[in-house]
Amino acid sequence: MSQLEQTVARYRSLRLSAAADELTKLLAEAEANEMSYLSFADRLAEHELVQRQDKRIRRNRKMAAFPAEKRLEGFDYRHQTTINKRQVNALLDFQFLDERNNLVFIGPPGVGKTHLAIGIGYKAVEAGYRVLFRNALDLVEELELAEMKGELKKRVSQLAKYDLLIIDELGYLPMTRQARYNLFQLINSLYEYRSIILTTNKDFTSWGEFFHDDNVAVPIIDRVIHHSHIFMLGGESYRLKQKTTN
Repeated sequence: MSQLEQTVARYRSLRLSAAADELTKLLAEAEANEMSYLSFADRLAEHELVQRQDKRIRRNRKMAAFPAEKRLEGFDYRHQTTINKRQVNALLDFQFLDERNNLVFIGPPGVGKTHLAIGIGYKAVEAGYRVLFRNALDLVEELELAEMKGELKKRVSQLAKYDLLIIDELGYLPMTRQARYNLFQLINSLYEYRSIILTTNKDFTSWGEFFHDDNVAVPIIDRVIHHSHIFMLGGESYRLKQKTTN
């Protein structure tokens, strides 16, 4: 075994796989630039750290389970005039996550609520936060299945490990009594502990309609809006506009 192969093997045994994979290239770079020993050592460490961060971001992006790749860079602010780029960019320092605040996007279908939620979610992942996306109906079914198995508390605890939970399209379908209870358990566990991005087609005064119970709607609303940035989105459906112009 050559000295290079031996060194690569040692790096791998130390789980420095990125440095091991690129050692030949990094050595050539060091020789070409006449790096000092200290500079080369720092370059190895930098390379390993950057690769680990990229790997972690890719892993967390996959774990977030975004239904589509919707980036903020592709959001059409010319069409959606009820929110502007400066307002959205102001959220990207992620102070709202650090302070355990929520974001709520309210508006009719097709005005960009989901696009904004996913776009902010992507940015949060890239900033190092753990994010999970769930359609509200899928989330309700997930909690209901966990409750039937006697594992509701366990599943709620698992969901509470994420820094940010995105709940999309809440309010499109009515909920059963058990589903309302399960959702309350989740919202209550996240309250002042984790952040939520919520998209809904109904303003808070109409939440009793799909909860069928103001006694449940009120405490859920109270916990969602207590520390929230609320955005009311209006305008014509972007999807409908695209269809009519094609």
